[in-house]
Amino acid sequence: MTTLVFVHGWSVTSTSTYGQLPQQVQQQATAAGLPLMLADIWLSEYVSFDDAVTMPDLVRAFDHALRDLHLLDASFACITHSTGGPVVREWLRAQRDKPATHSTIKLSHLVMLAPANYGSALAQLGKGMLGRLKSWFAGVDPGQRILDWLELGSAESLSLNLDYIHSDDPLKHGQFQFVLTGDRPDRSLYDHLNSYTGEDGSDGVVRIAAANLNAHHAVLSPQAGTSGGVDALALTLSRGPRCAFKLIAGASHAGDVHGIMASAAPATVQAIVRCLLIRGASDYSALCDAFDRENASRDADKVELEPAGPFAPRVHIHDPCSLLILRLTDEAGEPLSGAGFLLTAGAQASADLLPAGFLLDRQANSKQRTTISLFLDHSLLAGDERVADPRNSRRTLRPARVSHRPYGASVQPLDLDGLVHHALAKSAASDDLFGMLGPHQTTVLDVVLPRKIHEGVFRLTRTLTPQDFGKPVPGAAIG
Repeated sequence: MTTLVFVHGWSVTSTSTYGQLPQQVQQQATAAGLPLMLADIWLSEYVSFDDAVTMPDLVRAFDHALRDLHLLDASFACITHSTGGPVVREWLRAQRDKPATHSTIKLSHLVMLAPANYGSALAQLGKGMLGRLKSWFAGVDPGQRILDWLELGSAESLSLNLDYIHSDDPLKHGQFQFVLTGDRPDRSLYDHLNSYTGEDGSDGVVRIAAANLNAHHAVLSPQAGTSGGVDALALTLSRGPRCAFKLIAGASHAGDVHGIMASAAPATVQAIVRCLLIRGASDYSALCDAFDRENASRDADKVELEPAGPFAPRVHIHDPCSLLILRLTDEAGEPLSGAGFLLTAGAQASADLLPAGFLLDRQANSKQRTTISLFLDHSLLAGDERVADPRNSRRTLRPARVSHRPYGASVQPLDLDGLVHHALAKSAASDDLFGMLGPHQTTVLDVVLPRKIHEGVFRLTRTLTPQDFGKPVPGAAIG
């Protein structure tokens, strides 16, 4: 017998948000030989729309609520939607790091539907006037503190995700994690005041890459030597544990018709049951491989024709995309405010050689302005085959695109001289930065520049007569 806990997302005010999914999962799980009674299903009711509530508050309250379940085997499985995924993941981290204050209940399976693991581009807009007006009409707060966590590139979300990348594989602790996400927005829910709700490469709320836990942490840091006054930056790359990841074709973030949760579509329910049936590392690895094959099949069928009434349908080419979260600092941890960052292409390392249309969006975090999220078309960077019109294979929707590799980066700080300053920097010619990107994946890139400190900052003198050093001479840079 399995106890199953459902955890909803941000701003939910009714358990109707779960739709028929709990009942459908129960029926399909029982048919698949997994005993699950409706009495073993619990629906969460948590408050994310109060401006005073923080993510740690939700974690503590979740832990308290779990203690009231009085589980016979001290374990449970969990299905989350949207923000519910990060809530449970933050609880898992707190359970690991604070064992004296958190329960020892074991989470065996975590199935995340459209999780905002790396945040959402909509979170920044949800805190704006439009979001506040909608909240006012609904009679609730916008949930400021939770939206802060959900903003792309927030310090809180990056802390959780970098911890995941550099920590032990959950499999070592007998825990199975899964991400299931829709592959397109529900066009009927498009908000003309907010183009993110119709963004390709997302489910209308969360970008596919931001949901996926298969991610990289890349660091461009100083290497010995300079050339022509330009510091060279070497790439180091870390990859997180493998996580089972599946695209649910035709599903969107929300909505009764196409929403990945409330619609309880057969594809969603079947994928959830496949996850809940996993009992060992070999089973998990095989499911990861199966999901990868199914995702590749979906990516090959990438053209969507959106009906447009009496007009020709709108064409959407669903290329795999990458989310690059960029943080600019120096080796002392000081943010590089105002620094210019450019991606480059080709042996000439020129920004002019980058493929047309590769940059889909750019958003700076409102609290950490030197943290910038770049949404990139992975297929255009990699090079792609001709895309044919499904209505007439002889007609070309997009010609073949060639790769412009190798890709690099250059950084131009504002302070190029002074007692303390930085110099121009670029990635090493031997590093192709394309290797740090993955289709439908996120990469956190830390760019770290050397800090040039000159000997004029601190001198010793044997001259005992008064000397004015109000206009210090910089002198040579300290090694």
